[in-house]
Parts: sequence; structure tokens; C-alpha cells
Amino acid sequence: MFSMYATGFVVLVALYLFVSERYRVDVTALIILSLLIIFNLIDSKDTLSGFSSAATVTVGAMFILSAALKKTGVVNYLGNQLTKCADNKNIFLLVLTVLVGFVSAFINNTAAVAVMLPTVLSVSKKKKFAASKFLIPLSYASQFGGVCTLIGTSTNLLVSAIAYDSGYGEFDMFEFTKLGLIMFVGGTLYFLFFGKYVLPDYKTEDLDHSYNLEKFITELRIQEKSPLIGKTLIESNLGKEYDISVLEIYRDKRAIWAFPSRILQEGDVLLIRCNFDDLISLQQNLKLESEANFKFSEESLEEHNQTLVEVMISPNSKLIGKSLAQLNFQKRYNAIVVAIRRRDTILRSKLKDHNLSVGDELLLLASKDDLSWIEKNSDFLVLKERSEDTIISSKLTLSVAILVAVVALSAFGIMPILQASIVGCLAMFLTNCITIEEGYQAIDWKVIFLLAGVLPLGMALQNSGLVNLLVDEGLHSLSNYGPTMFLAGMYLVTTVLTSFISNNAAAVLLAPIAISMAESLGVSVKPFLVAVCFAASTSFATPIGYQTNTMIYTPGGYCFKDFIRAGLPLNILFCILAIVFIPVFWPW
Repeated sequence: MFSMYATGFVVLVALYLFVSERYRVDVTALIILSLLIIFNLIDSKDTLSGFSSAATVTVGAMFILSAALKKTGVVNYLGNQLTKCADNKNIFLLVLTVLVGFVSAFINNTAAVAVMLPTVLSVSKKKKFAASKFLIPLSYASQFGGVCTLIGTSTNLLVSAIAYDSGYGEFDMFEFTKLGLIMFVGGTLYFLFFGKYVLPDYKTEDLDHSYNLEKFITELRIQEKSPLIGKTLIESNLGKEYDISVLEIYRDKRAIWAFPSRILQEGDVLLIRCNFDDLISLQQNLKLESEANFKFSEESLEEHNQTLVEVMISPNSKLIGKSLAQLNFQKRYNAIVVAIRRRDTILRSKLKDHNLSVGDELLLLASKDDLSWIEKNSDFLVLKERSEDTIISSKLTLSVAILVAVVALSAFGIMPILQASIVGCLAMFLTNCITIEEGYQAIDWKVIFLLAGVLPLGMALQNSGLVNLLVDEGLHSLSNYGPTMFLAGMYLVTTVLTSFISNNAAAVLLAPIAISMAESLGVSVKPFLVAVCFAASTSFATPIGYQTNTMIYTPGGYCFKDFIRAGLPLNILFCILAIVFIPVFWPW
């Protein structure tokens, strides 16, 4: 009885931590694992079972394969082809949905969205389309494309591993494809016919207007007897005392970079970011004079070989959770953060103190010469279209051939997906499609530790008897209904749970319940597990339910209700399709 209550407590703690986002998901997973150990809810041999699980290892391998395809330019190439279909909004939407869905069926959908996102923004700006009409379809298409194959999403691999460990066998490579294609077609038609009603129409502005920079950036000339004369920028304490960032210095009509060690002189013109409410007192105290004819714009920067560039903190960035001050950002990246956009809020003051999060957009002021280096940095996703010279044609075909071989080996039963993906990674390394160091960096270790931490929780749910209790109570209250009603309930519960916690965590919590429910009803477990897979991997109604939703939240200028309006009807549609077709493809 103690184990049942203790497991219930751990589940409640897990739900609270996942929903509140008090800690990162990998830290939460380790907390869960620690609680299981403390309460002696799992055997010592099962403590590290999550790390050795076939699902965990396969997911790690798929990150490497996806990164190799991205590096060799496969997805970039497809993105360049997408721009050729941009003359008509509906055709562009159709091609975008089909292309992203197809790519996401075989590689990590976060990688697909990361490459396509700048392309969509660039096309929208060139054609004067509203990017908000295409970014939600981009995210959703990556999800309903991902459910079409076993390797399309980590959730499918995870549930397949749980089914195997429970004695019900693995899912085949294309076992999900029939239902996945039905949902894919349904989702595509939904956007083509109803997209204009459910998707917002937000105008795309230039960066300086989008961030309202003209009200926060100005030029000030250092006058005679200013206390700043002879001091370095760091000695001036402009940042600490006045919350000012010196973006650039103009001396003798020539732009010079604002290094902390730069000594200020009389007549220097400082391009600064500040709060205009404090401008008058600032000028009086420091003997500074406003430049009367100054008007900030991107064009004015280009005259001095400077540019504004918008970057997003990528999902596996090493910057997450750290502040600009901790990172020593300006020195490390040779760029200055002018503003931070976090969802629907723009941060302009005390920027150095804000901890960075996934999806944060940083507006950087940088030299044009440094742009290529910033673009190649994996910590950022540059929100502009990349040039075609990033494509490595000699390796492109080879990397695609390796992925096709991995899929074929598994699909034809020659080799299990775990072994095939490992061999595929080795082939990518040996052919130099990706280096081992790049492979390590490509793995999203937060996901790996999440799986390793929550998989033992699934074991504890089964071993403690808590699952059986929940199922028995459910069967007692709904005893007059057939398995279809329970299937619908399982799909809806998974959908709701996935809207607020990680899709993998939701799958681990509910897959044991699905198995126990099917066993109690005396029917096949496959229909219930498929319901968990599809519901957990297609989270549309909130921007936090799936990582790709978070990625497009800020660039699209969306608010929370936009996801409810566009995603809730689609979730309902997918639920209906699942209830109708799951029993057809996986009979009771």
C-alpha cells in the first residue's frame, strides 16, 4: 500500500514540476528518478534502465542522423525549392505543409522547423505575406508528419519500447503510416479551407520598427568637461549607474567598435540604448549633447558596415538558463544585444540580468563581417534565409542514401531500428557527413535525460498497482460502454496532458494505463498505445505543448489565444479521425 501512495505522490510532483516549468525538463526527470530511488519504488537494476532503453539510444542516434542531413544541406535544399512556389499564398501553404510533413516523417521535426523557419520569414517579407499565416501550419505540419513513421517522433519510439518491454512487441517502421497519412491530409485540408479564418493576420515590420528602437536608441556627443573624457567604457559605469548600452562610437565620422577598454574622448558620438525618460538628467550629469538630425534606422547602420540581425535561442543551445552578464556576451560573440523579445513582451532594460530561454529572440548589432560566424553558431537560429552556398552537394546525396538505408533495414525486418540507426550514425561519421564532435553536440541531452528519468516512473506505476487501481475505477464507472469509449477517453486525456507537459512524459505516464486498460477489457493493447502515440505527438492548442510551437510563437507575433483558435479545432478533428480509424487498422 505504501508503494501505491508513494508512486501517486511522485506522479503529482512530476506533474507539478512539468506544468510549472520550475526546473528544466531534464532536471525534473532526475528529481523524479531520485524520488523513486528514495522511496525504493524501483529495483536497483532498473535505476539506469532509462539510459539503456532502446528508445533512449535510438532517439539519440536519430538526433545525429538529422544533424547530418541538416549539415549536408538536404533540408536547406528543400527550403530553397520552397521559395520557388511563393507566388500564390495557397500554393505556398500547400507546398510548405507537404514538404515539412514529409521531412519530419524521417528526421527530427525540430531540425526541420529550424531550417524552414527563416525561409518562411524571408518569403513572407519579400512577398508581403503575413508570416503569422504560415508559421502555425509549419509547426503543426511537422507534428502530423512526424506521426507517419516510427522514427518521425521520439514518442513513437518510446511507446514502441514500452510495448516491447511489456511483451507486446515493437511497432513496425511504417505501422503508423496509414493513420498518419489520413491525419496529414485532414490537417492540410483544414488549413487550406479554414486557415484564413483561424490564423491571425499580423503585419511584418522592419526590425527597427518591430522593436520600436527609434524611441530607445539615440546619439549623444561628449562635450568639453564631460566626466567621461579619458575613461574607458567599463570605467564610465554607464551600464551599472544608468542602464545604458553603448552600441557604437563615431570618432571623426568613422565608426569604431565599443570595446569595454575603449577610451572616450571629447567629441566622440555615442550610439546608445537607454530609457528616454532619463535622457535629460543623463545629458546634464555627464555633459552630453543630443545629435539633432539623428534618426535611427537599419540603413544608417549599413553605412558603417554594421547590421541588425535577429536570432533565436535554439532548443539545444548552451545559453539557456544563463544571463548575458554570465556569458560575457559582447566579448564572446562580438555582438551587442539591443533588445530581447520573449513571446509577446519586448525587454529593453537591464538586459544583462535576464536569463535566456528557448524561443527568446535577440536583436543583435554586429559587424557584417561577423554574420557568417553567427549563422554557423549552433546556439542561435538566425531568423533570415541562408544563402545557397551552405549546401554541400557531394555529401548531400550520400547522407540521404544512408538515411534511406537505415529506414530500409528496419522496414524490411533485416535489422531492428536501434541497430540500424547506430550503424547509420557510424556511416555518417566514417563518410564525414558529420564529425563525432558535431554528433555529440547535435544530441539534445535534455530529451535523453528526460527519457532516462521518466521511463523508470512507468515501471513504478505498473509495479505499485496504482495503474490497476485507476483502471479498475474507470472500468467500474464506465462499465456499460465498449472499448471505443475508453479509446476516446485515452486519446482526450493524453491530448489534454500533452498541452501542458512534455509529450514524452505524458506518453510514459499514460502508456502503462493504456496497456492495463486493454488487458482488463480483454482486447488488443495496440489500439490504445496508438492513441497515446498520436495524441502525445500532436499538441496544437497551446504554445508550450510542443517544442516546435514554442519556436514559432515569437517570430509569428502570436498570443496564447491564437493557438487555441487554430489548434483546438484541429485537435478535435484528429481525435475524431483517431476514434474512427484506429479500430479499423488495429482491430480489437
